[in-house]
Amino acid sequence: MEPLAYRLRPRTLDEVIGQAHLVGKNGAIRRMIANRRLPSLILYGGPGTGKTTIALAACADLDFPYHTFNASTDNKAALKDIIDEARLTPNTVIIVDEIHRMKKDIQDYLLPYVERGAVTLIGLTTVNPYHSVNPAIRSRTLIYKLNELTADDLRIAFKRARDQLGKALEFTPEAEEYIIGMAGGEIRAVINMVEAIGFASREGDTVTLESAKAVILRPSVHIDKSDDNYYDTLSGLHKSIRGSDADAALHYLAKLLTAEDFLPLVRRLYCICYEDISLANPAMGPKVRAACEAALELGMPEARLPLASIVVDMALSPKSNSTCQAIDTAMKDIEEGKSGPLPPHLKNIESFDPRQVPYKYPHDYPGAWVDQQYLPDAIRDRQYYIPKPSSKYEEAIAERYQAIQEAKRKNKSNDR
Repeated sequence: MEPLAYRLRPRTLDEVIGQAHLVGKNGAIRRMIANRRLPSLILYGGPGTGKTTIALAACADLDFPYHTFNASTDNKAALKDIIDEARLTPNTVIIVDEIHRMKKDIQDYLLPYVERGAVTLIGLTTVNPYHSVNPAIRSRTLIYKLNELTADDLRIAFKRARDQLGKALEFTPEAEEYIIGMAGGEIRAVINMVEAIGFASREGDTVTLESAKAVILRPSVHIDKSDDNYYDTLSGLHKSIRGSDADAALHYLAKLLTAEDFLPLVRRLYCICYEDISLANPAMGPKVRAACEAALELGMPEARLPLASIVVDMALSPKSNSTCQAIDTAMKDIEEGKSGPLPPHLKNIESFDPRQVPYKYPHDYPGAWVDQQYLPDAIRDRQYYIPKPSSKYEEAIAERYQAIQEAKRKNKSNDR
């Protein structure tokens, strides 16, 4: 028996749920189909948002022949067979799933046919094509992003699935909302959950919140590290910690933990520590490292414990981005050529020129500081570090920094 999701897949654009900007009354793809034209496209968006459905429905509405090709599993020989057949069949469309994984030799073979219009390409991907798809392919296609589906879109899918179960079931409003909430924004997940509940129910049953939970057991969370959704969620975690929202940070951490791939998460936590906390709480660095190493050793489910602890600690810690801004400004100067040779007294080369200013060893002076030039002549007065007194530690650093700057100014004034 065919799965319900397969039986309910839209056959025409009129049956597609959501994506009005593409297939609605005034949608871009809808207008193209009305004019019986279809350029090469790349459709990208999260799982279950309708990429494959729209590609197939467009071909059906135009009555264009099509072939499917999976860039991660199919080989060049398979593509050659498709191209050979397409040469004999006008308006052939090749639907390439996971186009971001297409190997270079396959791209090179396909591109001339796309460029000449011998075939129409529709690429599908969950990854932003501006970052992941070869520029040669991008330049020959229109790129359309599919929006995340709304709760109202998912309700339409729920009702279609319920009505096509082949079994009379009543769903309480609480059960319906639970299913929609657990779908993770994916129509396919809604349909699969309704079908599973149908398998576990008898004719005429009323599906309550409790009985729905007993079948579904867990949310359908789409968090694959190869998808944009994974990195969007990492970004949500980063911004929540930066914004001192511990609850939001825990939410995104919980979502990331379902992927059970800690390395990208650990790298991001290290980055947050030194980008957004830094000198405001320098003890945070060793704490983050210890928590991340514990998580990597423990694995799930215990890894959630040190990670939750450190994420809350980071979110509620004082924040400072002073060193991040300082190094970014310094690197910008380097990129723009604002530098110059080191002052001679900083070089590890003995000079016998009596005119050269000798290097002064700071530890030989009170406070382990002496006024001497360290920056190149062209930028000798450049200031990169701007203190942010967001904690007692950085306040102390700022006091010393300002005292040094003031001593430099006095010495310069005395020299005049």
